[in-house]
Amino acid sequence: MYAIRIIGVEKNFGEVIALSNIHLEIEKGEFFTLLGPSGCGKTTLLRTIAGFCKQDKGDIYIEDELINEVPAYQRNTAMVFQNYAVFPHMTVFDNVAYGLRVRKLTKEVITQRVRTALKSVHLEGFEDRTPDKLSGGQQQRVGLARAMAIEPRVLLFDEPLSNLDAKLRIEMREEIKAVQKSLGITSIYVTHDQEEALVISDRIAVMNQGRIQQVGKPWEIYRNPQNTFVASFVGKINMLTLKLGPGAGLRYRQATTGKVSLNIPAQGTEQLDSIIVAFRPEDVVEVSSKDRSNTITGFLRTVSFMGSIARFEVDVEGQLLTIDRHRPRELDIPPIHSQITFSVPPESILLFDPSSGKRLAQEERP
Repeated sequence: MYAIRIIGVEKNFGEVIALSNIHLEIEKGEFFTLLGPSGCGKTTLLRTIAGFCKQDKGDIYIEDELINEVPAYQRNTAMVFQNYAVFPHMTVFDNVAYGLRVRKLTKEVITQRVRTALKSVHLEGFEDRTPDKLSGGQQQRVGLARAMAIEPRVLLFDEPLSNLDAKLRIEMREEIKAVQKSLGITSIYVTHDQEEALVISDRIAVMNQGRIQQVGKPWEIYRNPQNTFVASFVGKINMLTLKLGPGAGLRYRQATTGKVSLNIPAQGTEQLDSIIVAFRPEDVVEVSSKDRSNTITGFLRTVSFMGSIARFEVDVEGQLLTIDRHRPRELDIPPIHSQITFSVPPESILLFDPSSGKRLAQEERP
């Protein structure tokens, strides 16, 4: 049984298409993320599931119950907001107990659930504090505890970590995932942060302009994107539009632009005369000379030190390509404007149709 089924949901705001023919099935206990840029429709979809927004078309089911006409307060969902949404005049205990008191539960049940929720987010002993005595991360934990205390069927997260600093974001996303898994609550998480989505999710739906572009596990989304939008939005990637030439053996075909010439997988290219070739910065191999196949030469424009890697931007005939050097040493970083030669392994290349942007049929990369 699916925890949530969304069938053909559409939503317009005047002439703006916010959601277009959305179909999703989310499993019970799954941590499911809606990922996309601002304005792509992910928050509208979340609010539609919560009941804060009414779809124009389509059906939404929670545990096989059609909830189209069920008001938000009766859907038994809970939302964690990005602005914490804690009551400043209430103590931590009263904030977490608020939804339970609205439901008119007994004092004993309220106390038990509040203590359990606060323990799960590591806020035992904070019951009598007010929000002004808490850090941003602690306030967000209060919001999470309040949502969990009502024991919802579905837990909804609307970019809950966007107001936190980078270090705290990492700590909180790990806590959220751990709490969610320990309780087994089906969760839908909205974010525009690709790394956050890859780390925290069981599955991801990538959205753009109100449409779902791809649904899959984090590894599938990153390693086997189904169109150029997903490939370019999730992680850094290089893209070149090349003209296709004759075959280069049984499995490969030559593709060129200017002085760049690559042997690419031939599968799926038979009817095309041009192709979009894409590859990740971490997949290239630096070489000292053109003694390897699929080499590209350019001039170093910028170096970004990122701890475990140094990211090079290389000017190749006027187009900037990105390559990563792992475990860099400062003394080994070449000077700006120096010549850089690197090889692109054919098995790391992704191919896309230049007219539609869709991924060509290829063997999936492991």
